[in-house]
Amino acid sequence: MSGGLDSTVILAIALAKKRECLLISFDYGQRHKIELESAKAIAKYYNVPHKIITIDPAAFGGSSLFGSSLLEKESCCEVPKNRSIDEIKASSTPNTYVPARNTIFLSFALAQAEIFGAVEIYIGPNALDIKYPDCSQAFVDAFQGVIHVATKQAVDGKAPKLVAPLINLNKAEIVALGRSLNAPLDLSFSCYDPTESNQPCLKCDACTLREDGFKASI
Repeated sequence: MSGGLDSTVILAIALAKKRECLLISFDYGQRHKIELESAKAIAKYYNVPHKIITIDPAAFGGSSLFGSSLLEKESCCEVPKNRSIDEIKASSTPNTYVPARNTIFLSFALAQAEIFGAVEIYIGPNALDIKYPDCSQAFVDAFQGVIHVATKQAVDGKAPKLVAPLINLNKAEIVALGRSLNAPLDLSFSCYDPTESNQPCLKCDACTLREDGFKASI
């Protein structure tokens, strides 16, 4: 769980289905580490267990999501700012893409699923994430194939299902769904490049898409 809008709604979906949940977040040296505080607040709101897994930041790079602290010298570029919705939609894979991040995260999640005997693993790509190769339906289907052969759980015929409930929804639809489930959207945090006081920059793609989603869902 990132602490973002999408992951907050996904948790609400799972709980509405009466699932017993374990939230997993990752501390990997991201410049928007403040999102972990939102994840903690949301976990507390729902009173569900929350595990933060630390990954050596040296495993990552080549993305604008690093650079403000630990990996400053390896920062490839600046976080895109002041782009319109149309510009965001028309762009190619953005430099906020972190190479193989979702593959790595899901590998950790799969291990946790086997440890706890989970039957589902939830992931949060949405319809506007299609520019990210590890957020596509093809990626979800391919990783499901890995799940079916990668663990003792799978060998025993109990491979968990990878669930991506938002993959065909835009931000407005996600906000509307969250509201219908009474999800604590106000506790979520969506910004790639927070200010020094850990406030949303209101200029990056994540901030722009979040604002548009809330406006369009009214």
